[in-house]
Amino acid sequence: MPDRLSALDASFLYLEDATTPMHVGGVAVFRRPRTGFDYDRLVELIEQRLSLVPRYRQKVVHVPGRLARPVWVDDPDFDVTYHVRRSALPKPGSDQQLHELVARLMSRPLDQTRPLWEIYLVEGLARNRTAVITKTHQAMVDGLGAPEIGQVILDVSGTPRAPVESLWMPSPAPSGLQLVADAVAEAVQRPGEVVENARSAAVDTVATVRKVAGLFGGLVSAARTAATPAPGSPLNVRISPQRRFAVARTRLDEFRAIRRVHGGTVNDGVLAVLSGALRNWLLSRGEVVTAGTTMRAMAPMSVRDDEARVAAYFVDLPVGEPNPVVRLHHVSHAMRAHQESGQSVAAQTLVRFSGFAPPTLHALGARAASSFSRRLFNVVVTNVPGPQVPLYAAGARMIEMFPVVPLAKNQALSIGVTSYDGGVYFGLNADRDAMSDVDVLAAMVEESVEELMGTVSA
Repeated sequence: MPDRLSALDASFLYLEDATTPMHVGGVAVFRRPRTGFDYDRLVELIEQRLSLVPRYRQKVVHVPGRLARPVWVDDPDFDVTYHVRRSALPKPGSDQQLHELVARLMSRPLDQTRPLWEIYLVEGLARNRTAVITKTHQAMVDGLGAPEIGQVILDVSGTPRAPVESLWMPSPAPSGLQLVADAVAEAVQRPGEVVENARSAAVDTVATVRKVAGLFGGLVSAARTAATPAPGSPLNVRISPQRRFAVARTRLDEFRAIRRVHGGTVNDGVLAVLSGALRNWLLSRGEVVTAGTTMRAMAPMSVRDDEARVAAYFVDLPVGEPNPVVRLHHVSHAMRAHQESGQSVAAQTLVRFSGFAPPTLHALGARAASSFSRRLFNVVVTNVPGPQVPLYAAGARMIEMFPVVPLAKNQALSIGVTSYDGGVYFGLNADRDAMSDVDVLAAMVEESVEELMGTVSA
């Protein structure tokens, strides 16, 4: 039988349109070693590791007549140099120029006639740095069996792992007749899917997402939240095809100090910091902010335990509260209430509903249910702990890592957070028209950390 896309994975193909390309991304910044880190070395490294992610040599093929969901087939014309690309900034390249390049690359949808991923090596950065930008379609990344490719190119030592010896030969692609025959055979076994597949093929996105949500249980938290619509927000507007990208850099020790003095968790601290930043951003725009003003965040968070669980929470951020410590206590209370009420969602359920993969070494999968965004939440905030030891690619040490979380319809901002080697890195992906001041918000994140730290040392 063919390797057919799951209902959820197929839905991301159907939901994609000009304003909502359905790929996740990451920006990793490396210090160039004396031995160099160039395009040829990156291509060689990826070729050596592709056997660890076989999906990256496969493309999507649709069934004639859309009688069934699409299938994955080996790409007989696979060309690694098409997917691994080279860019350069005018020396000395600034962080601002890098962020503008990220925004432009993330605005472009992937070519659905080829394997759905791209990697860019960006040269010319100031201070002897090189960046690697990854783009992977959400249909490919399930976080468990199919990780994001950025994970497999990293090593815990400056000496790369031994190459994986694997001769790849593409399997013959099924003919159109064979695809139809397989679809008919499956329809005989599961006749109800024929109607659903036809509806999905017509790009009935609402029906597709509802179908996906209905296939899996455990969505008690989401169902309860849906009963209370998210508050109005300037973040929920019609978006354009173009993006802006900005970053904030903080230290993990700062969040640990905040936790030590005020209690709660590091995750609580991150959400409280974002509450303060969003408050100041609203005020800078002249928005009305009262004591009761809130913004609802969909905040899937990883939990380090034996089951590698991921907990999904909908949290009303207290952006109307002027006191940073009170904001932190509000967030901690809300998170604790979620946990005690059993509203956390197990990892497998979360992966299927919101598309969040468990944490990998430095990559975050983020697949948001687009048609629910306006009703359920104002902003997605992902917080994934990464390793607290240096990682390397082809001998080059990774010094920073920023997630790029995609936008859903009517959602002008997504915030990805990951900790790595003592740092906590925020990646802010925003609509170009709706958030021309995303860099202002990023600066306010760092200011909000300083505000909370002031209460620690006081």
